[in-house]
Amino acid sequence: MSTAWKIYMLAIVSFLVGTSEFIIAGILDKVSTDIGVSVAAAGQLITVFSLAYGFGTPFLMAAASRVGRKQLMLYSLAVFVVGNAAAYVLPGFGALIVSRVIVALSSGVFVVTALTVASKLAPPEKQGSAIATLVMGFSTALIVGVPLGRLAASVYDWKAVFGAIAILGLFALLLIATAIPKTDNELPVPLRQQLSLLKNPRIAIGLAITFFWIGGYAIAYTYMSPFLLDVTGMSGSTVSIALFAFGVASLIGSQLGGFSTDRWGYRRTLVGGMILHAVWLVVISFAAHSPSLMFPLLMLWSFSAWSSGPTQQYHLITLAPGATSIMLSLNSSVLQFAMAAGAGVGGVIVEGSSLTAITWIGAAGVAVAALMAAGAFGYLRIGAGSRLPKKEEAPRSEASA
Repeated sequence: MSTAWKIYMLAIVSFLVGTSEFIIAGILDKVSTDIGVSVAAAGQLITVFSLAYGFGTPFLMAAASRVGRKQLMLYSLAVFVVGNAAAYVLPGFGALIVSRVIVALSSGVFVVTALTVASKLAPPEKQGSAIATLVMGFSTALIVGVPLGRLAASVYDWKAVFGAIAILGLFALLLIATAIPKTDNELPVPLRQQLSLLKNPRIAIGLAITFFWIGGYAIAYTYMSPFLLDVTGMSGSTVSIALFAFGVASLIGSQLGGFSTDRWGYRRTLVGGMILHAVWLVVISFAAHSPSLMFPLLMLWSFSAWSSGPTQQYHLITLAPGATSIMLSLNSSVLQFAMAAGAGVGGVIVEGSSLTAITWIGAAGVAVAALMAAGAFGYLRIGAGSRLPKKEEAPRSEASA
């Protein structure tokens, strides 16, 4: 099997892991109604997931640094199956919270490990595209997983979605065991040494870009289903179609982001994508009551938002090319903290203001990320001391770092 197909195998499993993470936003109203909590309270399931993912992943990756990467993916997927099965079998909001924590911890380990393996399998000049392919798996979760999950929740029950994910997780275990080769481990790095990377201003700023970008995105996306139902006036089936359109655009955006990163560089791709991301969120607020306009606007928002996924991860790899998995682990943690913050802020906005405000606040967060990226890359320097950004360099391989 070629290297490209092995990376696609990882993307297929990433699709399943992404579906398990994203599905809550797609069925938020159904979970809320069935369990008997408010939409804002149900939204905090995303906060809990993200906090567990963010805090747990660095510790687990440090503890498992000597475990083979393939073996680690298999272990994490086994726990992933248990967590989703628990959501299907156990009743009550408390049990659902516990299951989300289990799934979050296992997902974090799998995602970071899979990204590391993909970057090792791909040649240096194709690392951006390899990362984009895995991001494509998560994007496909938005295209297929979330809309199908919502449809299944409408026809059967929302718990059945997690039961199906658990069964498919068993097939994912078999796929990883047979298709993915063993790869060399990085040298074990203590957690304290990992966190010391944050003392590097360039790395700290790079991770802050992730926080504001994803935080702004999460404020809007977490409550998008209630937004489309209550503000735009869509029916439940139309919301499923809208989520499908959103997912199609995310797939195209992530692939174009990887292509643009390899072809024109991550600086232009990242700043341009984030600017468009913020702009489309503002435009959505003006078209909130028009279902016909909402479809293309959702796609434009998703396209621009997801173009930044592989680009930002590639950018972070260039900041510490000798510690790929550490950077990806830190970025995954920050990303999940941003998701938690976005879901939390969105819940406050929904309870205290209105659903229509989520797009404005989300756009503000993304705009901050775009400004930080532009400043970090030298695009905001003016006057006599201004100069163009330095020519981008591909990250060195870990063997040569």
